Amino acid sequence: MFITTNIIAQSVSKTMKRLPDTGQTASYTNTFGEDADYNFNAPAFILGGNGTVKDTVTTLMWQKTDGGEMTIENAIIYADTLTLGGYTDWRLPNCHELFSILNHGRANPAINTTYFTPTLAEYWWSSQRQANDATKIWVTNSGGGVGNHPKTETTSAGGNKKFHVRAVRDVVAPTVLANHFVNNGDGTTTDLLTNLVWQQIPSADSLTWEQALTLADTSTYANFTNWRMPNIKELQSINEERLVNPSMNTAFFSGVNANQYWSSTSLPNQTTRAWYLDTHFGITTYKTKTNRLYLLCVRENNVITSVNKSSFIPNKISVFPNPSNGKVNIESENAIDELKITDLSGQVIVQLSPKAKSITLNLSNDGIYFVTISCAEQVTTQKILIGNAQ
Repeated sequence: MFITTNIIAQSVSKTMKRLPDTGQTASYTNTFGEDADYNFNAPAFILGGNGTVKDTVTTLMWQKTDGGEMTIENAIIYADTLTLGGYTDWRLPNCHELFSILNHGRANPAINTTYFTPTLAEYWWSSQRQANDATKIWVTNSGGGVGNHPKTETTSAGGNKKFHVRAVRDVVAPTVLANHFVNNGDGTTTDLLTNLVWQQIPSADSLTWEQALTLADTSTYANFTNWRMPNIKELQSINEERLVNPSMNTAFFSGVNANQYWSSTSLPNQTTRAWYLDTHFGITTYKTKTNRLYLLCVRENNVITSVNKSSFIPNKISVFPNPSNGKVNIESENAIDELKITDLSGQVIVQLSPKAKSITLNLSNDGIYFVTISCAEQVTTQKILIGNAQ
């Protein structure tokens, strides 16, 4: 699950193989960098035919039809004693696991009803309580958000809202990582649960949503050019529910305060609004895109395979000229084991094993591409702009 035990000891249980995409594919702006411009780990489910749903991205198995409205105390008992599909090892999910199955390309309910049976649920219980108030529980909601709510709000506890339970089980046994985050020594942090690389320090000033998209897309922070605004699932993945004000590990995100940070994900039914993460506690909600919030950029594929290296120095690559009219020079500090160039859809355009520190390529079609370099136990990616994509 996407939490750590404390700031010093970083041991963390990894229950999700990969972090799924939000499912948002529609475009809501002409400014490049919105959620739909990137598609990593598209949501994919398989119906079990026995009341279960397998998520092939995370490898988790879910209850197809939720267990109905109940108190949090009964939800815990329900999940722990559930027998479904021949399995008895069901449990109540943490809020990151719950958030992973939401589909932000759909309006209320923000879930794929081809695989998950529609119910009257307004919220779904997680196994996590608010860090400084045990009477509040982390839940996801049918509108697509995640937040902390008093457990007395559900109808069974005397409230007027419907909090349901949906159980989960591990198809693949979770692995324990010695470290959740790695400081890369260049102002960036690698999340070993998702293999995403983050800026440690957000934008100095608040920005409108459109301004934040542009700033992320043009950033050369730490000499990398493939920065972008994170989608809401990526942004929520680094939140730590055991922390408040801010709800992020400041040992690895030194510039993050209790603030509001934009995501690239729009509301499909209120397209002038976008999702954001509020790091006072870690809720995800939305605001009109003309509001001014802060930006914390992310990029892909700087994967560290050896995690117990406190003095680890990431491999640097140079791509020039960039933008280019077609001819691109690529240089690496270490010999390149594999070089791959993909387009925005993920299609591989070039794949080579040069075993050299430099290579020159000619890309004839205008567009936005990503060059991925594998060497020295690392994978590093940068964006290339060709021709009219400039």
